[in-house]
Amino acid sequence: MNSIVEKVTKLITERSRPFRQAYLDRIEQARQQGPHRAELDFANLAHALAACDHACKVTLNAHDKPDIGIISSYSDMLSAHEPYYRVPEIIKEEVAGAGGVAQFAGGVPAMCDGVTQGRAGMELSLMSRDVIAMSTAVGLSHNMFDGALMLGVCDKIVPGLLMGALSFGHLPAVFVPAGPMPSGIPNKEKAHARELFSQGKISSDEMLATEEKAYHSAGTCTFYGTANSNQLLVEMMGLHLPGASFVNPGTPLRDELTRAAARQVVKLTDLGDNYTPIGHVINEKSIVNAIVALLATSGSTNQTLHLVAVARAAGLRINWDDFSQLSDVVPLLVRIYPSGPGDINSFQQAGGMAVLINELLKGGFLHDDVLTVCGQGLAPYTETPYLKDGGLVWRKGPETSSDKEVIADSASPFSPTGGIEVLSGNLGRAVMKTSALANGRHTIVEAPAVVFDSQYGVSEAFGAGKLDRDCVVVVRFEGPRADGMPELHKLIPFLSVLIDRGFNVALVTDGRMSGASGKVPSAIHVTPEAFADGLLAKVQDGDIIRVDAEKGILELKVSEEELAGREPARPSLEAHRHGMGRELFGVLRRDLAGAEEGASSIFSEYDE
Repeated sequence: MNSIVEKVTKLITERSRPFRQAYLDRIEQARQQGPHRAELDFANLAHALAACDHACKVTLNAHDKPDIGIISSYSDMLSAHEPYYRVPEIIKEEVAGAGGVAQFAGGVPAMCDGVTQGRAGMELSLMSRDVIAMSTAVGLSHNMFDGALMLGVCDKIVPGLLMGALSFGHLPAVFVPAGPMPSGIPNKEKAHARELFSQGKISSDEMLATEEKAYHSAGTCTFYGTANSNQLLVEMMGLHLPGASFVNPGTPLRDELTRAAARQVVKLTDLGDNYTPIGHVINEKSIVNAIVALLATSGSTNQTLHLVAVARAAGLRINWDDFSQLSDVVPLLVRIYPSGPGDINSFQQAGGMAVLINELLKGGFLHDDVLTVCGQGLAPYTETPYLKDGGLVWRKGPETSSDKEVIADSASPFSPTGGIEVLSGNLGRAVMKTSALANGRHTIVEAPAVVFDSQYGVSEAFGAGKLDRDCVVVVRFEGPRADGMPELHKLIPFLSVLIDRGFNVALVTDGRMSGASGKVPSAIHVTPEAFADGLLAKVQDGDIIRVDAEKGILELKVSEEELAGREPARPSLEAHRHGMGRELFGVLRRDLAGAEEGASSIFSEYDE
């Protein structure tokens, strides 16, 4: 076992001890109380069973057969969630065949950052994670269930489902992915078209046609952003069936994996001999395994928020120093867009999760003594599912990559480090995804600041030629409490063009950037945010800022005396408080924790 991986795990264990023990005590108490359907008054139980057919009523009235709750993020407007339309019926059929009953317990909202990017609705995106967690809890709160199946894929949905499921940590939960869409045009071609369009070199019709060739069918987007990072991390934590993450929707293998997940959760309930609650599956070792996998694959920086919040839901405390220390030793083994030319289907074709887990185990970077929905240890996750005579079986997966340009050997990685750097200095703390930067370029930028109090002024300044120089673009008041911490991908084409023109450019922001930041060096998630009295609020145009990913520095080169005399900027944020439902989220926005604490408004009561 790598010594730093062991060290970080022990630090998390010690840091979390009182919180974790309190969590385990709570879920054990919930287990002892059990589902209340056997104790319900007749009218209460009749309400729960009113819509059931006769067989369902007979099964649940016996109180010795499992009832499985289905929580789904189905939406037929969003490609990643559309495949869930028919999944509940598949699940109900399989659970019935396994001797139980499955009931649709509740839906959770699913919004797509790709649709809302650069728009007012994007300001609800991060807060929707907490809403999803709470919606999951509402669905399970009837206390009818012995286990749960979680149907979700994308950016905030999976972390929200995890947080909600962990609040019912005494129940087993299996996550059911939907899979990525088949590959369209190369992601590099799509990105190039966006850069051309930002310069007015192609028409709107040409741009739309390009985008529709990239996003063309049901399934998740194929680039390695937050959605696919979610799937990879959930499988690494042992909550998917082995090899389930990246099988395309609408295929026989995808359907059989869904059926197998339904059968598996029945085996894990407290009514049998293989009780496996999610609160035991998620512990400090499985969380460290997830961080290692994120770093080894150059996954989404959104996970530096989500994994913190998920860990807190399980009584665990992790921070960015844990990510940084692990990043120093975990090798970069995967290159897919935006870190390489291939996509998530290329990763799957090169050997996928089986190869990745094999390589990380060989290097001593993973805890193998973990509990999963398939039992003890990660050995099942080095196997690959396939169909034989119409049935689902697993066989030993490939031990080495079939495409070394996509998945490298642990002995000869793409980089000896994981590519997520933590920056610190008088401006606060931030994270940067360095693995996507071409050949390590632009890891150090020291230049005058060009300051914007929202993302919307950047395109105008770009069009007017005001950014055609070495500069650090500061976009502030985009943090959690300011406007919900939206992603700022609309800025990337403009800043990418500046880099192509030969300018030394970086982005510093208290907003988010996710897994698709690409070649722009971006110090993101700056905390404390400008709205919460962070020094970012005192930065002025022309101030020199140093962004140094090699030494982990984020520094405003202005004297303390001068800064003491400056008043912080206090722009009106009233325009961000109304419209697109934003007025309904004021309480959540007000209570959001800082970025390094997971930017969540829940679980704070457990910190006392």
